Amino acid sequence: MSVKAFELIPAVERDLLMGDKARINIECIECCGKHLYVGTNDCFIHHFLLDELTSAKGRLTYAAQKLLHKYMGLKKPVAELRAASALERLIVLCDGIVFLVDMVTLENVPSTSGGGARVRGVTTFCINENPVNGDPFCVEMGVLSLKRRTVQIYMVYEDRVQLVKEVSTPEQPCAVSLDGYFLCLALATQYMILNYNTEAAQDLFPYNSEERRPIVKRIAREEFLLAAPGGLGMFANAEGASQRAPVNWSESVIGAAVCFPYVVALDESFITIHSMLDQQLKQTLSFRDGRILQDFEGKVIVASTKAVYVMVPLPLERQIQDLLASHRVEEALVLTEGAQRSIPKEKFMVLYKRILQQAGFIQFGQLQFVEAKEHFRKGQLDVRELISLYPLLLPASSSFTRCHPPLHEFADLNHLAQGDQEKVLKCKRFLITYLTEVRSTEVVNGCREDVDTALLKLYAEQNHESLLDLLASDNACMLADCVPWLEKYQKYFALGLLYHCNGQDPAALQMWIRVADRELQDSTRPDLFEYIVDFLSSTADVDLVWKFATWALHKNPTTAVHIFTKRSVGKAQSDMNPEDVITYLERHREALLLYLEHLVHERRIQEEQFHTHLAVLYLERVFSLLSESPTNEEQLSRSREKLQGLLRESNLYRVQFLLGKMENCEQLLLERATLYGKLEDHDKALHILVHKLRDFQSAEAFCIWTSSCRDSAYKQQLFHLLLGMYLDKSATGKSQSAVCDDSGNLEMAAVDLLNRHGELFDPVRVLRTLPEGWSLQLLRPFLGRAIRASMHASRTSQIALGLAHSEHLQLLHDKLKETKKPIAVSTKKGCHLCHNTFSDPEVVCLPGGVPVHTHCAAQRMRDSPTKRQLPNSSNHT
Repeated sequence: MSVKAFELIPAVERDLLMGDKARINIECIECCGKHLYVGTNDCFIHHFLLDELTSAKGRLTYAAQKLLHKYMGLKKPVAELRAASALERLIVLCDGIVFLVDMVTLENVPSTSGGGARVRGVTTFCINENPVNGDPFCVEMGVLSLKRRTVQIYMVYEDRVQLVKEVSTPEQPCAVSLDGYFLCLALATQYMILNYNTEAAQDLFPYNSEERRPIVKRIAREEFLLAAPGGLGMFANAEGASQRAPVNWSESVIGAAVCFPYVVALDESFITIHSMLDQQLKQTLSFRDGRILQDFEGKVIVASTKAVYVMVPLPLERQIQDLLASHRVEEALVLTEGAQRSIPKEKFMVLYKRILQQAGFIQFGQLQFVEAKEHFRKGQLDVRELISLYPLLLPASSSFTRCHPPLHEFADLNHLAQGDQEKVLKCKRFLITYLTEVRSTEVVNGCREDVDTALLKLYAEQNHESLLDLLASDNACMLADCVPWLEKYQKYFALGLLYHCNGQDPAALQMWIRVADRELQDSTRPDLFEYIVDFLSSTADVDLVWKFATWALHKNPTTAVHIFTKRSVGKAQSDMNPEDVITYLERHREALLLYLEHLVHERRIQEEQFHTHLAVLYLERVFSLLSESPTNEEQLSRSREKLQGLLRESNLYRVQFLLGKMENCEQLLLERATLYGKLEDHDKALHILVHKLRDFQSAEAFCIWTSSCRDSAYKQQLFHLLLGMYLDKSATGKSQSAVCDDSGNLEMAAVDLLNRHGELFDPVRVLRTLPEGWSLQLLRPFLGRAIRASMHASRTSQIALGLAHSEHLQLLHDKLKETKKPIAVSTKKGCHLCHNTFSDPEVVCLPGGVPVHTHCAAQRMRDSPTKRQLPNSSNHT
């Protein structure tokens, strides 16, 4: 694809060069700074001064001034010219002779004694632009000789030429280029690299020099450009490898040069410009009678047979902008990246980032969102440049202004989409994705408010599921801009969250309450009431709780009580006095009951007033259900179970107060029995259970739970009391006939009690208590368990006694063994207490077998505050 990379500017017109002499043709050129030298076929060298001029429109032109022309006197064309500016000499090849000419006067430099200024029999030569000789006033030159398979290396001085090296080649060379020690040669049938210092050679690829003219051009340090078969321009380094892809130019190329990042090639009719970066043809210029194409210190000069032109490269930024203008994004980026080495680093980074941003907007306009996002990321785009394309997304208070010159050609999204709503929708979805990714990165530093506000507006407009996630996270949404936007799209729950994020909890609750009361329509949260309750239960603002709890309790007291029951305990800022809450809930009895259950059963607060209050509420609920007609048996049973459970498990309520409330209620005999049990009045309790309720199972359960935390003697006493209640026929208070009717039931209950809990009874006491007329067969299970338990206890005690006796014997054995152990005493040993030696065998042993004097031991006993005997003492000597 074409791009305008160069302009062809005339430098030396035909009239200035040759006047009216029609047969004069240009053979070679050389440029050194502003000085241009032209060699012609009539053996003249023309010297011009080129001045660069810039027109009012910024167009570059050249004004050539002819300074001198000189005849070389050989009647042959001047074949080649090379400038040695340090020596102020021109190296000229004419008629097979290389000689030196003064750059200013164009006079031949005479030979000096001991040396010569001419080399004969030369076909071509080249200058080493990477010299290995450190002499600044010496030029290295490679020479190819006629009919000799050699390359000669000369040192060119101001007034002489000196041969320093000659290396052989396998074939007659016809073209040469020199870099350091490396010679790149075009032989008759192939190209090769030759190190003239080590004479190591590396063949490159075949080439027929008879079919077409070879090209060997040094383009960089140890790198060459060669004309290869098939119309290819090949690159080769000093190792013989190619690190760049070849360019596909014309089969009839007669000259080539490199002006990075382009390869410029000349054939008979055209000048072609290829990119070294992507190897594509970028520009073609028509050029008739082309003869010479060379580059001089970055300046590309091309000559026909009659005139000289300069190929002026357009500024790199202009080339890149032209590519971007034609939406050739990848080419623009390749060109930019390739120009990195020729631009200062800081300037390049500024340019590169801007090009990436422009490329991103071009691909954004083409809906190539993946590529656009990557270019925005690499180019570190100010995200507000993208947001500003979307009308009304930036906050009204934003100070952002678009980059100048602009990064794109779009006024806004509507201009880009041209009424295509599907395209608008895709662009908005892309922006949502892009902003979501970058909002947590450094890209949004300094513009977080703009980004979050834009994202919220897009979420609301697109009904996006991430709207609530944004508001639930740390965000910087602008309240003033977002409120009307959320109201417009009826996102009232989200609006409440926004108020909450900005510390306006009362406004948030007012908004949610309006939605919960169906004053506003928003289906975001079907469980909005439960959410409000949870919000109030978690807020640290107690005043806010008191303000809005009334509304919640009126709406649903069962759920609303969670405001108080789910509050975390232990945080000073959120603690609420339970007594204040109870007072507040007095008007809401159902909520009050649930709150007291929370205090007693979940928080396990050990306060008498809370336990008593809860029991009273349970009791009032039972009374209320009993007074209904007809009675709801299921609810009554459930309420009584709660009351009975509290009466059994709690020890903190006021027992007498509750007894007084249910004293005259015959339906609550089981509860009264439980209360008598709490008062340790077990006779009354069991009397109610056995004789009034005839509930033998509850009587046994009463004994079990009443004695659950007591010792075995207490438990045994209680079960004996129950057994006596079963066997006491006079306690029923009924007539003799009724007693006879119930006696069978009580006796069976007694038998069942004994058989189920026989281990809790004293068998002897039971046998003394039972009527004489009872059959032993009825008591067989009880007696069997009693006998087994007695035998087990007897045998266990015997085992324990035996183990204790064994332990006692073992201790006696250890004592005797210690007592019989000899104690060695001598005059060499000293007393442990006084440290004097022993003079007689009478000693006392301290614990551990340490001997001391008897009087020292007696003194220690007198000094001891307890006056107790020494343990483990011995009277053995």
